[in-house]
Amino acid sequence: MDRKYSIDVKPDDDKVKIAGWVHEIRDIGKLVFVVVRDREGEVQVTFKKDELNEQLFENGKSLGNEDVVEIVGNVEENDQAPGGREIKPERMDIIGQAESPLPLEVTGSVDSDLSTRLDKRFMDLRKKHVFDIFSFRDKVVTGLREYYDDEGYIEIHTPIISKGGAEGGATLFPVIYYQEEAFLRQSPQLYKQMLMAAGFDRVYEIGPSFRAENFGTSRHVSEFTQWDVELSFIDDHNDVMDALEGGLKHLIEYLNEHASRELEVMDVDLEVPEEDFPRITFDRAIEILDEEFDYQPDEEGDLDTKGEKLLGEYFEEKGHEFFFVVGYPGEKFYYMQDREEDEMASRKFDLIFRGQELSSGGQREHRLDVILDAMDEEGVDKSNFSFYLEAFKFGMPPHGGFGMGLDRLVTKLLELDNIKEGILFPRDPSRLTP
Repeated sequence: MDRKYSIDVKPDDDKVKIAGWVHEIRDIGKLVFVVVRDREGEVQVTFKKDELNEQLFENGKSLGNEDVVEIVGNVEENDQAPGGREIKPERMDIIGQAESPLPLEVTGSVDSDLSTRLDKRFMDLRKKHVFDIFSFRDKVVTGLREYYDDEGYIEIHTPIISKGGAEGGATLFPVIYYQEEAFLRQSPQLYKQMLMAAGFDRVYEIGPSFRAENFGTSRHVSEFTQWDVELSFIDDHNDVMDALEGGLKHLIEYLNEHASRELEVMDVDLEVPEEDFPRITFDRAIEILDEEFDYQPDEEGDLDTKGEKLLGEYFEEKGHEFFFVVGYPGEKFYYMQDREEDEMASRKFDLIFRGQELSSGGQREHRLDVILDAMDEEGVDKSNFSFYLEAFKFGMPPHGGFGMGLDRLVTKLLELDNIKEGILFPRDPSRLTP
């Protein structure tokens, strides 16, 4: 007999087999109610002394919270039981007994701080509302894949260990690669561009990236998952923003259809944007902050956390949760820059969602001589990027792309308090286990 998930157990079923963890127990003498939890939900198993052999009844009375059991029995209607049905057991195997006391309370009646939850993550993930975060995350990936697959993108997988970083600097994690130093990637950026030279035309990748920053915020982690996209033969950065905007609009539609249960549990409403995402220049963003909030970011040429938040409030009042800021000055060598016809310092953009940066991207520079000059100005060691630069010598089309933080996207969509809640086993400067 095949095992059924609890959600598939129906009142009109005859005999079923289920397996899972003992979630709750009510022992009232000659009657024991046991709620068994599996990945999809819960089902009640009722042990009634008068109806069962003595050993099976005693086994039911002996169960403890979080024991793992497998049960075969008949299904009957019961309006008082979860889902309006219960199982009358014919056989039960206690597969694994849980020690007592439990490291965390799973039913949700006792709260634990986030650090304790992450220390005992395997137990924390047994909580249904915590599991639902990752069921939702799975559907985020599925929804994005659906859109980009339909748009003709190819899924790729590029190296995590690299000779140099896309952004360089002190935020690289060094690793010993046999007899030489290498680094964990900050982004698949350079490899995506090389694939544009190879004629892949449109690609996406889902994978880990790393930043060795000694932060202490609820928005950052040291290892994060990115959704990366690159496309060729573009006219300008607007084509890249169109690719990102289209994916997110489709995703929200998909989630409303396929993740309605998770959204209801998390008490979240997602509205599909009816209008285009606003697109403003960096200079205009600075003007808005000055005129509306009398605020100037601390770092010239960038929007800080407060600046993003204030701009989010400004656009939310106008009915927009998403908006683009394009034209950042002083960008990396791989961005197209100083285009006078655009009256912008660069064709680099950020997408801000509910007051927080969600994605960065733009049009790349495809002219080798311009890239080399930019690297000289930035003091970049070209020897670390010889593999990348060679791709530009033999025909590179105009192209662009973006990277979007999947962890941050899930956090913002579900309105979670901390990005670590949306990551199975997060890594930060103080956490290397579990």
